[in-house]
Amino acid sequence: MVATLCGSLIQFHTLLSCVDSLPVREADKIVSLPGQPQVSFQQYAGYITVDEKQRRSLFYYFAESQTDPASKPLVLWLNGGPGCSSIGAGAFCEHGPFRPSGNILLNNNHSWNKEANMLYLESPAGVGFSYSANNSFYTYVNDDMTAKDNLVFLHRWLLKFPEYKNRDLFITGESYGGHYVPQLAKLIAQSSSNANFNLKGIAIGNPLLEFNTDLNSQAEYIWSHGLISDSTFESLTSVCNSSQIRRQIQNGNLTPVCAGVMRQVSRETSKFINRYDVTLDVCVASVYSQSLILSQLLQETEKIDVCVEDETVKYLNRKDVQEALHAALVGVSRWSICSEALKYDMQNLEVPITPVLGALVKSGIRVLVYSGDQDSVIPLTGTRTLVNGLAKELGLNTSVPYGAWFEGSQVAGWTQVYGDILSFATIRGASHEAPFSQPERSLVLFNAFLSGKPLPQALT
Repeated sequence: MVATLCGSLIQFHTLLSCVDSLPVREADKIVSLPGQPQVSFQQYAGYITVDEKQRRSLFYYFAESQTDPASKPLVLWLNGGPGCSSIGAGAFCEHGPFRPSGNILLNNNHSWNKEANMLYLESPAGVGFSYSANNSFYTYVNDDMTAKDNLVFLHRWLLKFPEYKNRDLFITGESYGGHYVPQLAKLIAQSSSNANFNLKGIAIGNPLLEFNTDLNSQAEYIWSHGLISDSTFESLTSVCNSSQIRRQIQNGNLTPVCAGVMRQVSRETSKFINRYDVTLDVCVASVYSQSLILSQLLQETEKIDVCVEDETVKYLNRKDVQEALHAALVGVSRWSICSEALKYDMQNLEVPITPVLGALVKSGIRVLVYSGDQDSVIPLTGTRTLVNGLAKELGLNTSVPYGAWFEGSQVAGWTQVYGDILSFATIRGASHEAPFSQPERSLVLFNAFLSGKPLPQALT
């Protein structure tokens, strides 16, 4: 059995025998998470050291597929930020098997581990439970460092889980994961030492692809959705520029004129609007920092728990939960969904990613870019323009013309496919974190992506 699992395992950085991989993995096995309903699939969590000298370790959570994990693909999920937790956001707020509610965990009926073996990674070090014993690492982190650490993580994770060597691999993520995911995929595609991987495709949701295009689409989006007045829209587009505002704020030199416009935008939109989903109610507890609880997640009515992020923060800060996850707080006193210690090179935000997507497509790796259509932070309008421009640049013909796709009897969004290898899709009614606000539609999209099949084009 051990020989079958290990096969011709390629050793990378760390020498581990195949015989040793199973007991090492068993130390990461989760017996049960506090408040968890009974499930039949296996869960693991723990650390992978990516740099022994600097004692840098990345934390992961792995949920095997609910059915037939031996035949299902391996999917890596990366949240963005930069500096936000894939476990706190992706696993517990979006498409993991459970969502926190008070002192218990509720089953997520639309978990992505229904279709795949899901691996959630907190990256880079300094995010969530991941850490560097050398604190100087936190003072400067960039995309190149993150991609290289993520690649080392994957190599070494496969030493613990050798049965996933050469399994179909998909890399997925959202937001600033629009940088993390393609950059990691590029390293895998370019390196001759990556025989462990059978990378089939990447999927990125509401991704930051091209700084100016993405940010400058914000003004028209919030105006077209009625969040600001005509006069404020005119001021915002004539005397200000969204991408320039971002740079000016970052550099501490926002002009008085633009500062006044931004105050007017804030007054008109109000603090009770979530910019990441302009139609979704906000968690009043977060707005006021007081304990007023809104609607709780009720599985039978499929309501959205707008306070699930607060619930997740509370849950992952429980000592019994950390013990069950084999997690530790290193250099911090409290787990947070986005790192307060990490100093990321924000100039990396302006690095265009569409050339990386183009290189992946040319190498035969399928690329799906999708947008929750209620997100004003990285609106679908900019993303759609960028994907369409990339398809033209690559000379890809439209294989599925722009049109509606369906989940059940309802329109779930719109999609267009280029050359059967590059796809764009919207998820109707979805936020920046699409699986959080439209879990069922997101699962349909995810399933189609894994299978390489078109999204449903008619009522089902």
